[in-house]
Amino acid sequence: MNFPAAPADAVAHFASKLAFETDASDVYADQSASARFVLVDSRGEAAWTQGRVVGAVHMPTAEIATRAPAEIPVDLPVVTYCWGPGCNGATRAALEFAKLGYQVKEMIGGFEYWAREGYPVEDERGPVLRAKDPLTAPLDTISCAC
Repeated sequence: MNFPAAPADAVAHFASKLAFETDASDVYADQSASARFVLVDSRGEAAWTQGRVVGAVHMPTAEIATRAPAEIPVDLPVVTYCWGPGCNGATRAALEFAKLGYQVKEMIGGFEYWAREGYPVEDERGPVLRAKDPLTAPLDTISCAC
């Protein structure tokens, strides 16, 4: 196995990732603790209607530059999400917020892992009840303790 970086470079790399990324478990914990941030769903209307994170704000990526300054205070930290790990929409949305001067993180795993880990989901009719997927989250605790 070829290790590509010196330990100090690895520390810098992984610390940088943690500065810009979060996950569903941490976002849910922050929501539960009433932390000061806004969670932004950057998907289109059809996706939003199909299901979303409870408490999220719907702001498709193409609308961020025009809507965000009027709707989200620039001193309010932002977390973006899109569909899941196979989609870079949350990354594009985070970039748009960063260009506008916001502190921003991307929720890795997106809506898919939020729902699969059993956190609150809603659609146009109200709450959507889903069981935790044992391949993505422990069944008997809130967090994986990683």
